[in-house]
Amino acid sequence: MRSSLAKMLQEQDEKEDIDMTPMLDVVFILLIFFIVTASFVKEAGIDVNRPEAATAVKKQRANILVAISDKGDIWINKRKIDIRAVQANIERMKAENPQGTVVIQADKKSTTETLIKVMDAARAAGVFDVSIAAYEV
Repeated sequence: MRSSLAKMLQEQDEKEDIDMTPMLDVVFILLIFFIVTASFVKEAGIDVNRPEAATAVKKQRANILVAISDKGDIWINKRKIDIRAVQANIERMKAENPQGTVVIQADKKSTTETLIKVMDAARAAGVFDVSIAAYEV
């Protein structure tokens, strides 16, 4: 009698255990889903104090971002680039994404000369859709 009671209690304990495997599977599937569907923000590498413009329009697919700091430094993909290497970098990025457009994020205090050189390098690289970033007023 005593052994059958112990056996019955042991079976009852086994039935009360919760199987965590299906819950973990669901959690991992949700994690994978959120990682795959997340949109990643692309940045040029530095924060730029952009000017304001009343006619500024948001660009949907700006794949090639070039930033010009107030000191005239040029940044692409979080790397400081010499002006002579801008064309080669834009050509490489254009080869990776032929539909890409160039958006130049020039600081308010950057010189027009640097901006024009970057625009010329982009056009020489074969990208004729070049925009200048500004804040909407």
